Amino acid sequence: MSPRPAGPTAPTAAAPPTTLAFVESPVQLLNVLEWAHSAGATGPAGGLTVVVLSPNDPMTRGQLRRMAQLARDEGLNVRWEEARGGAAAPFQTIGGLAGALRAADRIVIGDPFSRYVQLLLTITRARSLVVVDDGTATMEFVAQLAAGERLVRWHRRGGRPGVRDLAFAPISSSARRRLTPGGKRTVEIFSSMPIDSAPAGVGITSNTFAWTRERFGPPRVSKGADLVGTSLVETGVVDPDRYVEAVRSLSRAHGATRYFAHRRESAEKLHRLAVETGLQVVRPDLPLELIARRGPIGSTILSFPSTVVHTLPLALAGTEVRVAVCDIDPAWLTENASPRAEGFLSGVTGTARDVHRLATVASPPTPQGITATA
Repeated sequence: MSPRPAGPTAPTAAAPPTTLAFVESPVQLLNVLEWAHSAGATGPAGGLTVVVLSPNDPMTRGQLRRMAQLARDEGLNVRWEEARGGAAAPFQTIGGLAGALRAADRIVIGDPFSRYVQLLLTITRARSLVVVDDGTATMEFVAQLAAGERLVRWHRRGGRPGVRDLAFAPISSSARRRLTPGGKRTVEIFSSMPIDSAPAGVGITSNTFAWTRERFGPPRVSKGADLVGTSLVETGVVDPDRYVEAVRSLSRAHGATRYFAHRRESAEKLHRLAVETGLQVVRPDLPLELIARRGPIGSTILSFPSTVVHTLPLALAGTEVRVAVCDIDPAWLTENASPRAEGFLSGVTGTARDVHRLATVASPPTPQGITATA
């Protein structure tokens, strides 16, 4: 029996690009969700797989597991990698991802400074790269990319490169080249940070936290103030005694009752804060943007210079919540703080939109009024 002649072939829809997103923190995963929502990459047809390069820190792991479930609820494929679970873990993780990396059309990353991510970038052939926010470090990344500088976290700048830095330099240089647009390679930055200019060819897309606002809230707004913690002590930038005194003075001046801890703050420091300030220390199980949007939240959120002074006004748009930021006094900086620290922190505050500026807390404390800024 002769085969039946083939009829006209119906046109088939182009397959969506295969996208791999690599995240190492809850905020990065939140911003991947925001990007996917903006780009229409949610759901099984979106072609997006989120790879969680899990850290060892228990607080970060807990928040990442909660965020991973939210991503699955959005229809995304989530691949959890114990990327730091022993000496052999990095080799096993990279080996297991090599095939997917080579096949991916698009790569989304949350931390271009991560050595893990930089190593993965040397394997991929993807022509489309997207960088989502990993906090205020995005501002520094854009500046370094534009200047053609090596990628170094802001709080480490000014120090002499160590042996590991020198050994890793060729990989870091290769990653920076891949993060530079050229030929058929495109680079997009999806950010809620104030980026006034970017290197030629780098696309900028604003993150307005539309997914967060659609999925959560509006929150119940309570009286009083909440204070947001920072890990500036843990990174060696701010003196711990000065920090505790600043938190005590700020909370008393503005009637704060709760302290939302940063996931990297040490248990010892948090215990000291609770004892010496009387604040209720809260360890959030999700990024603060989601916690605040779900509520209840204070009518004023107090913060030192950090990512939240840029993200919370967006996540809480349309509510009555006011975000206020207190500058870091240069006297609080440790002797080991990077020479870049003072200028960077001042820039974080100065570029924040829709926040109120607070005078730097002095010791002994002198209550100050809140002055609105544009």
